[in-house]
Amino acid sequence: MTSIKLFNAMIRDVQTGQNVKIVEPSNVYECRLADDVFIGPFCEIQKGVSIGARTRVQSHSFVCELVTIGDDCFIGHGVMFVNDRFASGGPARGDVTKWEATTIGNRVCIGSNATIMPVEICDDVVIGAGTVVTKSISEPGIYAGNPARFLRSSQ
Repeated sequence: MTSIKLFNAMIRDVQTGQNVKIVEPSNVYECRLADDVFIGPFCEIQKGVSIGARTRVQSHSFVCELVTIGDDCFIGHGVMFVNDRFASGGPARGDVTKWEATTIGNRVCIGSNATIMPVEICDDVVIGAGTVVTKSISEPGIYAGNPARFLRSSQ
């Protein structure tokens, strides 16, 4: 017979601003959430993550260590952030020195089921649903595809 360990969803050691809403079940721990942040159900926000004011993270999203998200952002349902590129051909297997950071600017909107590799995304960017962002984005506008491509200005 196999033993099974059950873990409850947890909210632990979170530094929060005013009016933060976290919908359970979610795993949110050792991170910083600014004023008016919303975290939907079934999300995981890992240690060291920083999420700016008035940002919404919708259900089933995963925000791993080394991610910083700016103010007034929207993170759609099922968005996955990645900090390990498998640069050596496989997972870092606990060697966090191989992990890389991701920085998301202000007023960035990321569509559902997008995957964000370790990159920097400037302010005022829209990432389409299902997009895979593999390279940094330094020009405001609308991006979509796999890999993400600039489609047009958002003006």
